[in-house]
Amino acid sequence: MSIADATGVERQRDLLDTAGKVLAGGGLGMFNLPPEVNLVVAEGKGSHVTDVAGREYIDYHLGSGPDLLGHAHPAITEAVAAQLPRGTTYYFLNQHAIRLAERIVEAVPCGQRLHFTGSGTEATFFALRTARARTRRSKILKFEGAWHGMHDYALWGTVPTEPSDYPRARPDSAGIPSSIGEEVLVAPFNDTERAVDLIDRNSDQLAAVIVEPLQRVLVPRPGFLEAVRAATSRHGIVLIFDEVVTGFRIAWGGAQERYGVVPDLATYGKAMAGGFPMACLVGSADVMSALDGRVLPRKELAWASGTLSGNPISAVAGLAALGVLSRPGTYEQLHRIGGRLRSGIVESGRRHGFPTQALGEDAVFGVRFIESDDVKNWMDLQRHDRALGLRWGVECLKRGLLVNPNEKFYISTAHTDADVDRTLEICDAAFAAVRA
Repeated sequence: MSIADATGVERQRDLLDTAGKVLAGGGLGMFNLPPEVNLVVAEGKGSHVTDVAGREYIDYHLGSGPDLLGHAHPAITEAVAAQLPRGTTYYFLNQHAIRLAERIVEAVPCGQRLHFTGSGTEATFFALRTARARTRRSKILKFEGAWHGMHDYALWGTVPTEPSDYPRARPDSAGIPSSIGEEVLVAPFNDTERAVDLIDRNSDQLAAVIVEPLQRVLVPRPGFLEAVRAATSRHGIVLIFDEVVTGFRIAWGGAQERYGVVPDLATYGKAMAGGFPMACLVGSADVMSALDGRVLPRKELAWASGTLSGNPISAVAGLAALGVLSRPGTYEQLHRIGGRLRSGIVESGRRHGFPTQALGEDAVFGVRFIESDDVKNWMDLQRHDRALGLRWGVECLKRGLLVNPNEKFYISTAHTDADVDRTLEICDAAFAAVRA
């Protein structure tokens, strides 16, 4: 980590003070770093960012995932710079959005038709609406601990500290009507028997089952996704994979390719647009026909539209990003770097006496401090020592790693072996500091 300069430190302090006064909650979302390590990012290049105070960090948050190629990748910045003088958005069709849709449909196993949205939240919201319109049923099933965005149907049983009253769950946010809870069923992830039973018993009312195939940092157990796929197919229920995180990250074809299970519909975001705001839902022609205003009367159409959806700036960024990701060896290198980092953190933590695990996949994982090796669902994750995770994360931040304590490590194609070497030195020092 580079040394901060006095003027920059004062400027960052002033900006944080202003943020606390003018931004709701003092930040850009629900989360703020602890005051002693809070920062304002000035710029990002490759796998590193620099804050206003002049401190440099190796970035493992990557904008919460979108910067799979690192910050300011030349292929993306050049493509965007070329498009800017031609206009930023038209609402009407543009060639870049068409070409990007074509590329994604070709890459995604379930892909036949695509619809652009502005964010992952919009994508999952419209995916559920599409499923309800197609099946003419109203209820959905999700899994406890899954993150499907910020809309009212998603925020049930997302972060409970105690098991939900399956299949009912509590809302996570204030301001969500209790009546919506009657339409949302919740089951534990990786509990095949319970999930199939709920699907079978509610089949005449279920429009969709939505699942993060890699649920946060939980890998699906063998047979779980396959059983859910079989049950939904048996009853004509739309199976939705939320691949906002996994899409183009854990494999070129996403989790569908990685785990060998193909849904009816999938949502993509984050990495698909190279750090620019864009997401989509993509799926079979049959399910996506619910969005086709060319053949359906307006009253039977699932409405899904956004002013900036499919804008040419995000589309050219997405085309450039997918062009880089499709190069031979890209995913092998991504998994090699991530795998080396995962194993190194686990070894370091255990050497210092902490029950360290790096759960997930090589390209996106979470460091958790849990004694048991049998971690299969959200309630199992609650045994994680969050206080220890926060202390360790803060020590990592102090030493030059940009991480979100108790959340995910995102790996980019820009991370190098030198980054991993330095990261493991910092992680080891952070473990030593916490132990002391």
